[in-house]
Amino acid sequence: MEILRVEHLTKKYGKGENEVIAVNDVSFSIQKGEFIAIVGSSGSGKSTLLHLLGGVDRPTSGKVFIEGKDIYELSDDNLAIFRRRQVGLIYQFYNLIPILNVEENISLPCDLDGKKVEPERLNELLRTLGLEKRKKHLPNQLSGGQQQRVSIGRALINQPAIVLADEPTGNLDSKSSDEIVELLKLSNQKYHQTIVMITHDLEIAKLADRMIKIEDGKIVKEG
Repeated sequence: MEILRVEHLTKKYGKGENEVIAVNDVSFSIQKGEFIAIVGSSGSGKSTLLHLLGGVDRPTSGKVFIEGKDIYELSDDNLAIFRRRQVGLIYQFYNLIPILNVEENISLPCDLDGKKVEPERLNELLRTLGLEKRKKHLPNQLSGGQQQRVSIGRALINQPAIVLADEPTGNLDSKSSDEIVELLKLSNQKYHQTIVMITHDLEIAKLADRMIKIEDGKIVKEG
């Protein structure tokens, strides 16, 4: 079942001689439960593409459908609500709230949405992420790998339609990187979570079901 479809997506910055085409007429689709890696060198447009997929930035032209809904037909307020409920975001630098502990950071999307956190769901995530004994710790009491585990839990807590991970291992050592990719793979297999991961590391990308290579804002290889 198709969960995401991109049609002729383009993003331009600047005008005239200063115009930069970050994403150039990109089209593809993703099936529910797929684990996709988007690869490319620095400046290739892959992070811009990821932000467009998640409704973080609006395109110059083109469409993005998530579960059949054209997300850019939504108003800014409704898009923010849709993104909070249906899109899980994992960033390279974690973006945790420093005054919130592990449990509170993971539960934040539910709190912002006025929803009660299901204790069973939260406890299962903590077990899966290996954070049971760290649940009352603040971010500055955690290693980089543990902080990224918290950000993965935060992305998964709402059971979103799709999880978007922007260089999730870029700030970690090789051991922690391997653990984070294994956790993403586990969430894909255990929860049938659809995941789109940006990475410049081809070895990591090979663990995905499918790879999309971006150069100069265009798809140059898919498979």
